[in-house]
Amino acid sequence: MASSQSLTTPCLRGRAHAPCCRFVRALLVATAAALVVVVVHADGATTTTAAAGGSAAATDDHQRPKIPAIFMFGDSIVDPGNNNNRFTEAKANFPPYGQDFPGGVATGRFSNGLVPGDLLASKLGIKELLPPFLSSDLELKDLLTGVAFACGGSGYDPLTSKLATTLSSDDQLELFQDYKQKLTTLVGEKEMTQVISQGVFFTVMGSNDIVNNYFTLPIRRHEYDLPSYVDFLVSSAINFTKTLNDMGAKNIAFLGVPPLGCCPSQITLGGSPSRQCEPSRNQASQLYNSRVSKEIERLNAERSASGSKIVYFDIYYNLLDLIQNPASYGFKDVSEGCCGSTVLNAAVFIAYHSACPNAIDYIFWDGFHPTEKAYNIVVDKLIQQGSKYLMM
Repeated sequence: MASSQSLTTPCLRGRAHAPCCRFVRALLVATAAALVVVVVHADGATTTTAAAGGSAAATDDHQRPKIPAIFMFGDSIVDPGNNNNRFTEAKANFPPYGQDFPGGVATGRFSNGLVPGDLLASKLGIKELLPPFLSSDLELKDLLTGVAFACGGSGYDPLTSKLATTLSSDDQLELFQDYKQKLTTLVGEKEMTQVISQGVFFTVMGSNDIVNNYFTLPIRRHEYDLPSYVDFLVSSAINFTKTLNDMGAKNIAFLGVPPLGCCPSQITLGGSPSRQCEPSRNQASQLYNSRVSKEIERLNAERSASGSKIVYFDIYYNLLDLIQNPASYGFKDVSEGCCGSTVLNAAVFIAYHSACPNAIDYIFWDGFHPTEKAYNIVVDKLIQQGSKYLMM
């Protein structure tokens, strides 16, 4: 079937860059003789071991297979527009979102321009944009090279998506199953399986669970103390990752949560007169990252024999470095959002509002989401981190 064929994907019921190439290729183990198990912990420490029968020696770039596709699961940080046709407040397909996107179009991306999935796809040389799976104009080439299933407002806690009237993490797995069936119909099971097994899967969730359910709307705080809720989230995240692996995803990059207390909206809620990061939210972020990284390491050890590679990546300190050293990266404003700094300065609540004209000076675009410039720096840090620790 020609690659230009247009595909309609109905919504389920209610529901440049050598370092980067090295990073993602290092995740792939289908043709590699050695398997290196690496976890980058939240405190910056690493654990590196060689699996049985392998060694920590890296193979030459030319011996690694080409990455056919990347896939993205997660929340609004990596949602490129899957919520556009849903009745939810967690959407961004209107100005001022997209003011710096090519053509100045608001596509549903929660930023002034590109989001991490786009940047990864571009830096890998796969394609310029990572499209939403629920787009009505997907083409075969889009399916072959990867899509995003992420939805704004989602999380590992089922309550999170209910509050935001969006798709849950389990719903995103159903979208993935729908994707597999659609691709099988178009190109056959063998090629579908190859795309899935050689593709790289990113999962970016957890922030909404902590911020919305435990702090902003303290629903879960009435049921759990913080360590107990974190344990619940970690268990849910690991179950999600196991299911994704069982569905054929061999190479999974699991991202922790950022310093949530440094988001402008959370600083505002914390009430710091000097606009300092809110400490309890950052402590919650660190606790979650610490516990989930250990479980990802354990899961990777359990499943490495089957050819899977599941790696935890810390983004907490990547973003915190921008916040603590803004001048080094060309930023002037650390604690305010270009579109405002409260929980009501994001998503539908700022539809058609004006934004600051100099987004390049800001780390944060709205009360929660970074600017494209900040995303770009964090993605580059992620790439360097992956290249350094996975190429040993």
